[in-house]
Amino acid sequence: MENKKTKGRQKIPIKKIENQDKLVGTFTKRRAGLYKKASELVTEFNVDIGIIIFSPTGKPYSFFHPTVDAIVSRFQNPDIQLSDDTLLARTLAREKVDQLKNNLEEFEINEKVAIAQTNYLDQMTETKQKGWWQSIEQLNADEVSKFEAWLNIASFNLHHRLNQLENGASSSLGCGV
Repeated sequence: MENKKTKGRQKIPIKKIENQDKLVGTFTKRRAGLYKKASELVTEFNVDIGIIIFSPTGKPYSFFHPTVDAIVSRFQNPDIQLSDDTLLARTLAREKVDQLKNNLEEFEINEKVAIAQTNYLDQMTETKQKGWWQSIEQLNADEVSKFEAWLNIASFNLHHRLNQLENGASSSLGCGV
């Protein structure tokens, strides 16, 4: 078997964590994991769910879908039919979750585009630092044509400016004589 760089995921014995910093950090990660699983259950199976957690410091945390009232009512009487208000709240909550999910997907796409643009700009900066003579071999035919056109325009502008400077220098010399 190959030498692994890390131990990877392993089962650890369930026991009380004595170190307070590790306890709080582990609680935060596990709480986030529970919320994620609860959200997945709501999304995949369209279920009602409620979670109440108290942190090691005694602070309460909760996750309810669709509402606290709906969950408590269902808990007290599982056979109860949900009221119109509760059904409406459930529908609105579902729509809000879907909207936020779509926003998140859109942000992730925008992030990928921004990363790609940053990488492209970094490559361009690196190419400029190398100098055009070192990177010209990496250009395709279309890029070579664009580069040639840019060089022609730059050459024209340089000659034009040089003529302006020469004419300006000779006219100023002619006036003083």
